Amino acid sequence: MSTLLAPRRPAVLREPAADPVRVSFVIDRLTRAGTETQLLALINHLDRRRVEPSLVLLDGEDDLSRALEPADCPVVRLGVRKLLSVGAARAAGRLRRLWREQRPDVVQTYFLDPAYFAAPLARACGVRHVLRVQNNLGYWRTAKHRLCGRAVRPFVDRTLTNTAAGKQHLVERDGLPADRVAVLPNGVDTARFNRFMLPDTSKKRVRVGCVANLRAVKNIDGLMRVAKEACERFPQLVFEVAGEGDQRAELERLHADLGLGDRFALRGSVADVAGFLRTVEVAVLPSHSEGMSNALLEKMSAGRAVVATDVGANAELVEHGRSGLIVPPGDGAALVDAIGQYLANPLRAAAFGSAARKRVEAEYSRSAATRRFEDFYEGLTADAAARSSPNTPARLAA
Repeated sequence: MSTLLAPRRPAVLREPAADPVRVSFVIDRLTRAGTETQLLALINHLDRRRVEPSLVLLDGEDDLSRALEPADCPVVRLGVRKLLSVGAARAAGRLRRLWREQRPDVVQTYFLDPAYFAAPLARACGVRHVLRVQNNLGYWRTAKHRLCGRAVRPFVDRTLTNTAAGKQHLVERDGLPADRVAVLPNGVDTARFNRFMLPDTSKKRVRVGCVANLRAVKNIDGLMRVAKEACERFPQLVFEVAGEGDQRAELERLHADLGLGDRFALRGSVADVAGFLRTVEVAVLPSHSEGMSNALLEKMSAGRAVVATDVGANAELVEHGRSGLIVPPGDGAALVDAIGQYLANPLRAAAFGSAARKRVEAEYSRSAATRRFEDFYEGLTADAAARSSPNTPARLAA
């Protein structure tokens, strides 16, 4: 169990339900990646008068996962590293006993193995609402993944995603009924970016920054090639990437091959993302695929001059020509030209940065995202209670 003190939560403007909704979240382990960060923020900011969370980790025994365990929330580590194993069977029995004791109203799973493991078990335990979170567009999924997804579908009541594009994908590609898919956008802690100066692209040294894991889908190799061309055209530019991943060795070799020297730096994992963004004027997101990018929300909240590829929800978040610039994915020349636009017109860069910050504060703050989830959970249980009440119109008519 985690024993750290919980962070202060924002005030609630509406009266909470008489009894909080009990929600058990299930994920494999905790990391600093986007989905896990959103989950931890949600758990930490939920109003316990409205929602009472618990967290189940399939594994979670490593030091990083333990260090990230949320405060003021029961945490159970099952030690499951392989689903088809004796240990997994024992863990299922343990979780079944726990859920029968806790009696959660909602079980909410993240990623593949937690869904395969927990959704059928939750249904067997009599949990009324089993939710599955699918926030990316499944660019990596194989035929095996799709088959397993169809197998677990009968145990899932509702699928949650964070973008309209994600819902469209789930309906058109996966065949889910539209009324069984709910869109709940991400949120970002805007307070971390208070009192940021707006970008000044007229400086003698202009930093172009990117926050991303070093994985192929993030297209950091493409950004390196863009940097090669951009630095030749604009001598004031330097590029910096904050993030770590399994592509590092490959990217270091490419860095040497391109002769980028100190004009392009791989900073590695950066704990203080806000501090990193404070040092850059232009923020880029060159990904081949995204859902709703936490990194993009942070760049916008920091008021940077943003350039992002037209994938996932990027064009929903960034209003092209108003709060940033959107370019086609894989189009290095367009990315270079967009950066050049900011250099040529510093006032436009500052105006876009200001508009981006205001947009996030208005629609994608952490408190707004948390309220959306709280309202959703209360709506689920209220609808279920109404259907089961002997005095509902439907039952009276029957």
